Amino acid sequence: MVEVITLGCRINSYESEVLKEKLADTDNLIIVNSCAVTAEAERQCRQTIRKLRREHPSARLVVTGCAAQVAPEQFAAMEEVDLVLGNREKTEILNYLSAPLTEKTIVGDIFSYDGYDSYLITGFEGRHRAFVQIQQGCDHRCTYCIVPFARGSNRSIPEEKIIRQIRELLDRGFREICLTGVDACSYQPSFSRLVQHILEQIQDIPSLQFGSLDPAALDDDFISLVQTYPNIHPHFHFSTQSGDNLILKRMKRRHTREDVIRLCRDLRAARPEATFGSDFICGFPTETDEQFQNTVRLVHEAGIKKLHVFPYSERPGTPAALMPQVPVEIRRERARILREQGETADE
Repeated sequence: MVEVITLGCRINSYESEVLKEKLADTDNLIIVNSCAVTAEAERQCRQTIRKLRREHPSARLVVTGCAAQVAPEQFAAMEEVDLVLGNREKTEILNYLSAPLTEKTIVGDIFSYDGYDSYLITGFEGRHRAFVQIQQGCDHRCTYCIVPFARGSNRSIPEEKIIRQIRELLDRGFREICLTGVDACSYQPSFSRLVQHILEQIQDIPSLQFGSLDPAALDDDFISLVQTYPNIHPHFHFSTQSGDNLILKRMKRRHTREDVIRLCRDLRAARPEATFGSDFICGFPTETDEQFQNTVRLVHEAGIKKLHVFPYSERPGTPAALMPQVPVEIRRERARILREQGETADE
């Protein structure tokens, strides 16, 4: 029996399917594929590990993923954990499990890794939609984000491998394909060109969807594709984070509130039925009441309906954690207010 516990993002979900298939013949093994996006995510990971050990006292327990990459010593110090593998080492997990265990922590320099896992998955257990990884890593340095230090530099999966993976999943009966990545819109040489080639080569794909999209990276070619191909699913989710330009600058985001409004307008012109979702962080360091209200106004001005709202959480090791902090209770209250705006944005 192998059990893979997935914490965090769609990339982790994809990689967990890879692990399940690679390790299908392994007995008495538990893998925790961890998330490091916030300190709270790491705390929940440790809590999950303790619970799993109580439930499976004799199993071999391996921790991998982003939290294992950025804080390996924390997990190696847990008596419940047998092995800690970094994100690079995760791609070669079979080698580490078959060799005699001589050390508890195997975590290399993720920035020296320019590869990817070439394994093709055959499905997603319990899902009707399949995620397809198109790239790894991130070259941007948003001030609140630790992910580049967990995932390394931007590196794109070869187009032919992506096409093979999509065809494999379609042959297995999946009708919804979602392209995902750590920073999917930074696919090289061109995200829009990749989407175009997929749609040209797999003309019968029923529904092509996208994970979180960077508003700064979507060009006119992407808008044109949305207008041309009806099998592009007309819901688009953006990594907006704030509706105030000064806060966006302090976050080191590359877009403005005007960019988001313009993008939604152009996509709606291309596909009148288009709907929009977005990620928002409330109570980012230095955010004032007026700056928060700019985010509330953006939701209505851009017509964003589905909101993923998070109160800001300090992530040790990021520049934002050193900035003047907004009181936690204010962050939570702003998050509550913004969630309500999402629920009533169409009224």
